[in-house]
Amino acid sequence: MRDNVGYIQIGTSHDTSEFACDSIRYWWNTYGKQRYPLADSILLLCDGGGSNSSRHYIFKQDLQALVNELGISIRIAHYPPYTSKHNPIEHRLFPHLTRVCQGVIFDSVQTVQELMATATTRTGLNVFTTILDKTYQTGRKVALDFKSTMKIVFDEFLPQWNYTAQPELQVI
Repeated sequence: MRDNVGYIQIGTSHDTSEFACDSIRYWWNTYGKQRYPLADSILLLCDGGGSNSSRHYIFKQDLQALVNELGISIRIAHYPPYTSKHNPIEHRLFPHLTRVCQGVIFDSVQTVQELMATATTRTGLNVFTTILDKTYQTGRKVALDFKSTMKIVFDEFLPQWNYTAQPELQVI
């Protein structure tokens, strides 16, 4: 928010939890760890449904795999149902993406990427876009033992919406 920068990953397949985690991975590896080299955790403000649903453990399972790979904790704070309109991204980024795409026929995903990258404001908004061209499988199920082995720590306050995925320690 303070940097007035938006990062958009455009998928060519389905909006799945794997896609959401691939988007986080891409952002961290491409921008995040260079911008925040001393970070020991990431905070994500998420809506409550879709690929990063607060109710489904498949997102938590994919998130656990991501933090194990990155070696950094990710704290999730979901907006309660019907309150994502209070998400600052909804007001600081999405209207400008809508504006640049208005009235344009999308003939390719590259057209969408190029348009979104042109979204700017008088205050200096800068948008970085990329295409994640991967096929994401829908209907995946959580591993039977995931809930008993996960390193997800649920907050005492509103645990259904607030939790932290901690990396599993690798024994060498």
